Amino acid sequence: MKIFGRAIKAVALATTAILTFAACATGSAGAADDSVLGASADNPIRIGVVNAEEPYRAVFAEAAREDGIYIEFVNFSEFPLVNQALAEGDLDMNQFQHLQFLANFNVATGENLTPIGATAVYPLGLYSFRWDSVAEFPEGAEIAIPNDPTNQARALLVLQDAGLLTLRDGGNSLSTPFDIIADQSRVSVIPVEAAMTAVSLSDVDGSIVNNSMIAQIGMSLADAIFADDPDSPAAEPYINVFVARAADAENPKFIRLVELFHTAPGVIDGLIESSAGTAAVRNNSAADLQRILSEIEANLASNR
Repeated sequence: MKIFGRAIKAVALATTAILTFAACATGSAGAADDSVLGASADNPIRIGVVNAEEPYRAVFAEAAREDGIYIEFVNFSEFPLVNQALAEGDLDMNQFQHLQFLANFNVATGENLTPIGATAVYPLGLYSFRWDSVAEFPEGAEIAIPNDPTNQARALLVLQDAGLLTLRDGGNSLSTPFDIIADQSRVSVIPVEAAMTAVSLSDVDGSIVNNSMIAQIGMSLADAIFADDPDSPAAEPYINVFVARAADAENPKFIRLVELFHTAPGVIDGLIESSAGTAAVRNNSAADLQRILSEIEANLASNR
């Protein structure tokens, strides 16, 4: 389903941060392999990301090259464009999103992008300038939460796990503020743009703030009053993944790249360091990830 057409390629090229490595001289004997995807620096596997500058990516690319696979990271500034570029064939894989985000894209567009490997879950935290513990939040306290569908539901689940509110039917990854049972909840929520959750802390009792934004307030996940459990079933929709087109899900080079991500020295350590120690590494099988995705997509479709 071509939403952006060739404009995607122009955007991607305009924002590309490429990490490639020169091919070793192979002579005429290796020339026949240069046309195979990933076999040379001239024909690399193109992986869409939103933070190509992270140092661990260079470590990953070098490990892949040493294994005979050349990759190129293509950096995007807008999340939806990364999936559309993959769907249209301008990328070979991407690695920037969790399963809930992918499910939202597939259901909205009719695409069938497929997770082929896991990376990590990043816990989501509750922060406050006014209170030092969940128990201190008074009746009627106001908490800012992200207003985008993906993060809003997760924020509500965090607050429910913290014992601050109750969601209808226990809540799920599609919950909205309308699902809050007021007479069983101690707090109310104020949905705001995700980028505003951190800066709103001075005006509310607390905020649910994404990891990528807590540095704005001079905090880290260690300062969170409460955070969700990355090991719980409720965290499954938020497993970050490698994604390919369904037709390429069993490409042996792609599968090998997922393996190298988890086994090559320095890659996982670099991932954890880039997240300030917050990343909870996951290595679910492709089949498990596809099962979780199918369940989320089914829930989304039934609620449309």
